[in-house]
Amino acid sequence: MFARCLLLFLFLASPQTANAQVAVAVADSGDTGWMIVCALLVLLAALPGLLLRNAGLVNVRSALSVAAQGIAVAAGASLAWAIAGYSLAYAPGSSWLGGGANLLLANLGSLRQGLTIPESAFVLFQMALALLAACLLPGATAERARFGWMAGLAPLWLLIVYAPLAHAIWGGGWLAEFGVIDFAGSLVIHMSAGFSALALSLILGRRRASPVASHAPVLSLAGGALIWIGWAGIVGGWALGATDDAAAAILNTHFAACAGALAWMLADRVATGRVSATGALSGAVAGLVAISASAALAGTGGAMLIGLIAAILCRAGKAMLGNRIDDPASIFLLHGVAGLIGALLLPLFVQPLLGGVGFEGDISLRAVMLSQFAGVAVVALWSMAGTAIAALLLSVALPMRLTSQEATEGLDQIDHGQQGWDFR
Repeated sequence: MFARCLLLFLFLASPQTANAQVAVAVADSGDTGWMIVCALLVLLAALPGLLLRNAGLVNVRSALSVAAQGIAVAAGASLAWAIAGYSLAYAPGSSWLGGGANLLLANLGSLRQGLTIPESAFVLFQMALALLAACLLPGATAERARFGWMAGLAPLWLLIVYAPLAHAIWGGGWLAEFGVIDFAGSLVIHMSAGFSALALSLILGRRRASPVASHAPVLSLAGGALIWIGWAGIVGGWALGATDDAAAAILNTHFAACAGALAWMLADRVATGRVSATGALSGAVAGLVAISASAALAGTGGAMLIGLIAAILCRAGKAMLGNRIDDPASIFLLHGVAGLIGALLLPLFVQPLLGGVGFEGDISLRAVMLSQFAGVAVVALWSMAGTAIAALLLSVALPMRLTSQEATEGLDQIDHGQQGWDFR
């Protein structure tokens, strides 16, 4: 009896593994909520921001079609991201491409490695960025590309162009190892989409009918305003948490957009004697795109100068190239060229002398400039080549371009049997 009591006492007094507390990593609810909000803001910029902006910039008989193309592109890009895009961009793999561990979003962790948020929240935010990049393309092909061809191109473009670049720079791939810096997408999102838009514009050629001025500038302004607001999600989300870096990035982005808008309006006034309302938003977008590379890295004054420089150079580029490249929404200039400008200005405006955070360790300005030039060249060439290959291969199965008669009648009736505006 005594022996039994002694054994019972020792059992109760010993540590119990079933009740032992094990330290388990738990996501930070504040950071997780912030990432979800940022993802929704990015989706606001793409849907409805880009849809409204693109619809307002085209002929009245094609406004509904270009908006519908944006919806189809968003849907196709989202599914492609879930099926393979995220895995190719962020799953463990080689320096060139991610592996297959996260195909169909399998094996997502309770926490994204090295972060305080669940991997599902990271996937959501990255999907919104990929969707935004893909939704830029219909603005460059408006009134020429067929609906089915554009819808089919989006997932191909995301897998062939966007995902490899995202892995190379943001996923720790070979460009990141080379030292290329892109905080929030001047290269990955905007240069890739902008130079892809240039390739598509050249392949499709000019509109056969003389381009008609934007039929609803107020729609473009409304869409541009939504894009401006949604940009807070892009740069704030890349802080990967509700931190001081997120607030600083949003402030710098807003200041760059304001400087860009005012610079474009001033250039319009000097060149034409008038201030273009849509031009003001173009200047803001140029500033937003350019500052994205260094939003949390530059100082306040540097952000303003980046927005100013980008807007002036893009305005000059529009004056020189506007009649040579048929790009209704100026995707190449406002995203491709502005992204290039922002990436190349980053090494200068990250310097502590100009209010930036500086570079870690013994990294020199010359080394960073070399890395940024290499990154710009790779992104431009990869985007144009990949887009051209995808577009031409797809055109074997799906007709790519409208006929002259179809273009004259307008895409709204041909593709959808509806009108963008019904004044009955």
